[in-house]
Amino acid sequence: MGALALALALSTTVRVARGADVPAPQPQVLQVQDDDQRSLELLRPAQRIVSLAPGATAMLFAAGAGQRVVGTSDYSNEPEAAKAIERVGDSQSFDLERILGLHPDVVVVWSGGTSPTQVARLESVGLRIYRHRLTRLDDIAPSLVRLGRLTGTQAAAQAAAAQITQRIGALRNRYLQAAPASVLLQAWDRPIYTVGRAEIMTDVIHACGYRNLYEDLTDPGPAVTLESVLARDPDIILALAPDANSARDWVAGWSAYASMRAVRSGRVLAWTDQRLSRLGPSIVDAAEDLCRALRGPHR
Repeated sequence: MGALALALALSTTVRVARGADVPAPQPQVLQVQDDDQRSLELLRPAQRIVSLAPGATAMLFAAGAGQRVVGTSDYSNEPEAAKAIERVGDSQSFDLERILGLHPDVVVVWSGGTSPTQVARLESVGLRIYRHRLTRLDDIAPSLVRLGRLTGTQAAAQAAAAQITQRIGALRNRYLQAAPASVLLQAWDRPIYTVGRAEIMTDVIHACGYRNLYEDLTDPGPAVTLESVLARDPDIILALAPDANSARDWVAGWSAYASMRAVRSGRVLAWTDQRLSRLGPSIVDAAEDLCRALRGPHR
């Protein structure tokens, strides 16, 4: 090797040894996809989270990240530990200053429920947004896995997802019927609102071995006429009322239509368990209870 080549080689070795001219290592970026298939980037798994939906809060706990939730919505009361977390508002109105004061790495919103205007407010001040959405029973498990990646709690999230998948499968296998009876899912009384095809409540009814009377409708929450209900003549009417008083009134209202199959057979049932509408993992618990109630004590 010539003298010049040797000198250059020695110079390069010295520079590398001293770190000269060597670019600093770039931090690894964590890319996460939310339930709406939108991507967000973090420098590390989220350590401080504000959740603006009760279902999302419950899902974060189930995914092993409950201790990361530093702020949440007014109605987040599942699990019990969620009741101790600081409240910052709800999906329609929240205290932006309080949220900023909590210094969250990410804010979890309810896709389809949180006001788009409010989401825009969060984004306008530079907060990272993660969108939580459950529309089918089979969305629960993959949503848990995604939250595990967001928070770095993959092991706990995957275990919870596997358990949820097993329970849903067991429910479907237990109550499978060749010729399922029809159920009117009454979500309101005047006018009558029900549930359409692509909704989690339709999945729950299927898991219980029944058929949604209006699953041919694509609207998630269609209004239907009394004449339509009478013509379709459901085998069961399930009054999904917000409280016991409303449930009693809704059930009593159907007694005027004694010719209906559901009324003749005494199968107009009230159901006020709000876990069915919270869009969290406890919907599986509620589904198991509902299946037993629909079957009756000896079915």
